[in-house]
Amino acid sequence: MQAVAKETSDVRQRQLLDREEVLNRAKKYWCLRRFQDIVLSIVALIVLWPLMLIVALVIVIDSPGASPIFSQVRAGRDGKEFVFYKFRSMKPGAEAELDSLLDQNEMQGPVFKIKRDPRITRFGRFIRMTSIDELPQLINILRGEMSIVGPRPGLPREVEQYDDYARQRLLITPGLTCYWQIQPNRNELSFDEWVELDVQYINDRSFKTDWKIIFATFGAVFGMNGE
Repeated sequence: MQAVAKETSDVRQRQLLDREEVLNRAKKYWCLRRFQDIVLSIVALIVLWPLMLIVALVIVIDSPGASPIFSQVRAGRDGKEFVFYKFRSMKPGAEAELDSLLDQNEMQGPVFKIKRDPRITRFGRFIRMTSIDELPQLINILRGEMSIVGPRPGLPREVEQYDDYARQRLLITPGLTCYWQIQPNRNELSFDEWVELDVQYINDRSFKTDWKIIFATFGAVFGMNGE
């Protein structure tokens, strides 16, 4: 799967996907996948709630002054906005400091990312490296706003900057994990390469592909590839 990213060239010259074909292909797969999402998210919440409770308590102790759960508006399928949940990995009031850091952005395109973000707490850095901060999104999956596998949901301000090629990420329900999430060098990929991986997933999508990504995600978690 790492090779997929290496094959990326000028994505702006690629042919756009046919929206109707994307939405109408494999309808049985979509229905069964929604059932799978419900079952897996319920099982995961039952199994992981002790860990999630401990994580929440450590966040409160390590960085008091705000909820351990961070909520943020994200863009889902067709750009429909929803409230997205994560464990808080930054100090209280971090969003208000974003404008002062924009000139340090290390990602090309609409996404903001810097390696040594001063807003991230000590424990926050750990839960980001292990992707534990993403666990509250199991609630988003259960509610149908996200799926286990799919493109990561962008911020509305990022989506406003998408061109037609990047907007293809919005053709399907966003996910907890994806091709980008399991790349060993994911934090070094450009936004264009990230988009190309998402378009590749839209073309590849199947239960076999989904489970390959799910199993690879466990490897990424234990390998602490997050940032």
